[in-house]
Formats: sequence, structure tokens, C-alpha cells
Amino acid sequence: MNWLPRGYGGERRDPEQVKSEGWRKQGLLVVSPADPRLTWPERELVKQLGDRLYGKRPEPKEGR
Repeated sequence: MNWLPRGYGGERRDPEQVKSEGWRKQGLLVVSPADPRLTWPERELVKQLGDRLYGKRPEPKEGR
């Protein structure tokens, strides 16, 4: 018999499904500023919100 604790094993949910459920059930929004579904102004808004709430992100290093 192979017994695993609750929450271990089984199928992993799709990240988009987790994001969708988080929005619908808890009002949490997870958005990447690089999401291709967003228009340029929407991506800029996401970046501005992230900078305001959590501070600026470090600039990418040259040569990478």
C-alpha cells in the first residue's frame, strides 16, 4: 500500500487555473508585465503598480 499525506501526489493544477481561481475566490490578481495578452498601456500599468507597491525591480545585467 502506497500512502501519501493529504495534498501530496495526484495531478498538478495548471498555473493559469490557480490564478483564475485566486481571482474569483479571493480577489487576488497575479499578472506578469510580460503577458502577451495585455496591450502596451496595460503592461505599463502593471509595472507602475508593482513599482509603487513593492519597489522597483533590479535592472537586468548586461551580457545575459
